[in-house]
Amino acid sequence: MTQREVTDEQNTTWTCVQAYAGLDREASEKATALTENDNGTVPVVCTPNGGAQSVRPGLPKNWFDSLSDDELLSEIAAAQERR
Repeated sequence: MTQREVTDEQNTTWTCVQAYAGLDREASEKATALTENDNGTVPVVCTPNGGAQSVRPGLPKNWFDSLSDDELLSEIAAAQERR
């Protein structure tokens, strides 16, 4: 399972992984296709190392390689505000 870590200004390290990433390749691709929204986003789970709650931002399908750390942190912050 591929995951990505980013650290915000409060020194919270967030570990983000695309939902269903732990499945085998074929199942993961099928699950991604089924969960992709009309706007081309997929569910991602970001879990903090501290007391904050996990969030599930909807990110572009190619988020892992295309989003900068700052963009990913911005999406995490926006998901926290939507809760």
